[in-house]
Amino acid sequence: MRKERKHFTPEEKVAILRRHLVDKVPVSELCEELGLRPTFFELPVVRHNRE
Repeated sequence: MRKERKHFTPEEKVAILRRHLVDKVPVSELCEELGLRPTFFELPVVRHNRE
Protein backbone atom coordinates (compact mmCIF):
# COMPACT_ATOMS: atom_id res chain seq x y z
CA MET A 1 0.00 0.00 0.00
CA ARG A 2 1.26 3.49 -0.89
CA LYS A 3 2.14 6.09 1.69
CA GLU A 4 0.29 9.35 1.47
CA ARG A 5 2.46 12.09 0.03
CA LYS A 6 3.58 14.77 2.46
CA HIS A 7 2.76 18.37 1.63
CA PHE A 8 4.97 21.14 2.96
CA THR A 9 4.10 24.82 3.08
CA PRO A 10 6.46 27.23 1.33
CA GLU A 11 7.76 28.31 4.74
CA GLU A 12 8.50 24.70 5.69
CA LYS A 13 10.31 24.14 2.37
CA VAL A 14 12.49 27.19 2.96
CA ALA A 15 13.29 26.01 6.49
CA ILE A 16 14.28 22.55 5.20
CA LEU A 17 16.49 24.00 2.46
CA ARG A 18 18.06 26.43 4.94
CA ARG A 19 18.98 23.53 7.22
CA HIS A 20 20.84 21.97 4.30
CA LEU A 21 22.44 25.07 2.77
CA VAL A 22 23.20 27.13 5.88
CA ASP A 23 23.40 24.63 8.72
CA LYS A 24 25.11 22.02 6.47
CA VAL A 25 22.78 19.17 7.52
CA PRO A 26 23.34 16.34 5.01
CA VAL A 27 20.56 15.64 2.51
CA SER A 28 20.52 11.99 3.60
CA GLU A 29 19.84 13.01 7.21
CA LEU A 30 17.01 15.36 6.23
CA CYS A 31 15.47 12.76 3.92
CA GLU A 32 15.46 10.15 6.64
CA GLU A 33 14.13 12.54 9.28
CA LEU A 34 11.36 14.03 7.13
CA GLY A 35 10.54 11.13 4.83
CA LEU A 36 11.73 12.98 1.72
CA ARG A 37 13.37 11.84 -1.47
CA PRO A 38 16.67 13.43 -2.50
CA THR A 39 15.02 14.93 -5.59
CA PHE A 40 13.28 17.40 -3.23
CA PHE A 41 16.62 19.26 -3.10
CA GLU A 42 17.73 19.13 -6.73
CA LEU A 43 16.12 22.17 -8.35
CA PRO A 44 16.45 24.64 -5.45
CA VAL A 45 20.08 23.70 -4.82
CA VAL A 46 20.96 24.01 -8.52
CA ARG A 47 19.32 27.46 -8.61
CA HIS A 48 21.13 28.51 -5.43
CA ASN A 49 24.51 27.42 -6.78
CA ARG A 50 24.00 29.41 -10.02
CA GLU A 51 23.50 32.70 -8.17
